[in-house]
Amino acid sequence: MAEVTVRLDVVSAEEAIFSGDVEAIQVTGSEGELGIHPGHAPLLTNIRPGMVRLVQNGKEEFIYIAGGTLEIQPNTVTVLADTAIRADDLDESGAEEAKRHAEEMIANPSADFDHSAATLQLEEALAQLRLIKQLRG
Repeated sequence: MAEVTVRLDVVSAEEAIFSGDVEAIQVTGSEGELGIHPGHAPLLTNIRPGMVRLVQNGKEEFIYIAGGTLEIQPNTVTVLADTAIRADDLDESGAEEAKRHAEEMIANPSADFDHSAATLQLEEALAQLRLIKQLRG
């Protein structure tokens, strides 16, 4: 018997990161983690910096996403990400530096300090570091 799947497309402004049939998807939604399987109810929601975990042919793959929109239709799931990077391509030292920079900006705000931008930068860096740590086991 064939495995039941749903079509997943993960795209960013720069490129299409993934397109294929998958058995399961996990994504960081605006209200928390979402588990998506074939037959999931339709949904449109914002996504937060985090990951897309997909299962294809029994194998897991991870993609870092920095916000965007998730659309679930009966046979298709689309992730329109602000930024999407395959987990294997994440730069740990770059994420550590972005985290340090954001923490420094928050701790020592300047006259033109943008708290929301600094908070977002920190949230994105932490999401990347969590995914890198998760991949290491």
